[in-house]
Amino acid sequence: MISYGPLASRYDALTTDVPYKALADYYVRLFEERKKTVKSILDLACGTGTLASELSHRGYELIAVDRSEEMLAEAMQKFYSLPEGCIPPMALCQSLSELDLYGTSDAAVSSLDSLNYLSETELRAFFSRVRYFLEPGGLLIFDVNPPEYFRALDGQVFVDEKEDLLCLWRAELSAEGLELHYDMDVFRQRGKLWQRDSETHVEYIHEPELLMNLLEESGFRNIALRRDGPLSENGRLFFVAENGWYETSGE
Repeated sequence: MISYGPLASRYDALTTDVPYKALADYYVRLFEERKKTVKSILDLACGTGTLASELSHRGYELIAVDRSEEMLAEAMQKFYSLPEGCIPPMALCQSLSELDLYGTSDAAVSSLDSLNYLSETELRAFFSRVRYFLEPGGLLIFDVNPPEYFRALDGQVFVDEKEDLLCLWRAELSAEGLELHYDMDVFRQRGKLWQRDSETHVEYIHEPELLMNLLEESGFRNIALRRDGPLSENGRLFFVAENGWYETSGE
């Protein structure tokens, strides 16, 4: 799994259109639909902490996990600025495939196609590990971009221009067609000069059927694939599953 480095400080400026409040609303609705009492949440691949902060505002206790120290540094600035009455999320720097926590939470969420950054091997490890840190029957909710979304990006070049920021990114499918590689160059104005930062990221293409099978093999139950969440108009798929630990607790 590749994590954000220098571009972490530019991430929020480049993602002003992300509907974090709508995502939080959606998660709360799913908790209610599944009749789950949720007080504590794992925010996995939390990025710069905007969603974790939004959920904290709503009274939830959060553990925010990300592999990138740079992203967590941005997140912690937000956590320290939360108003009185909010419980600041606990921030942990960990890889999802090697998740290692103390205790359990009522639910876990992973947003904005973060799990597309995991290979199939890493996904297997993640699904197996996250169960240990969820209450029996606890919810795992995540979204991914579908295969057709990534394939449509092959060979595309995009430009995102802000007042003092310019981002160029180029996307290319691997020869096998199973990964999307994209190179990002961000130019930020510093007085009369421009500072350039570059990163290369890889997202893995996962068929929905594979994800359903991996969840079931890992011990999740009542698995649902939904197309009614925020950004679903762009094809984004949401998965909801319950930790079946109570069914296998005698192992």
